[in-house]
Amino acid sequence: MSDQHLDPAGNTQQFRAFAQQSEQDGARKRSATLPIIAGVVVLAIIAVAVYLILK
Repeated sequence: MSDQHLDPAGNTQQFRAFAQQSEQDGARKRSATLPIIAGVVVLAIIAVAVYLILK
């Protein structure tokens, strides 16, 4: 049997909790991406340096 009374404040609170959780998940993903990009850049610089030295 369904509730006849819907609590709009409850829905708003649930949405806010969801939005805050999404922001935290996004921050974690962004913080993990930066070291990966930095690692790729460092490897590219090393590869170019080795190529120029051996050339």
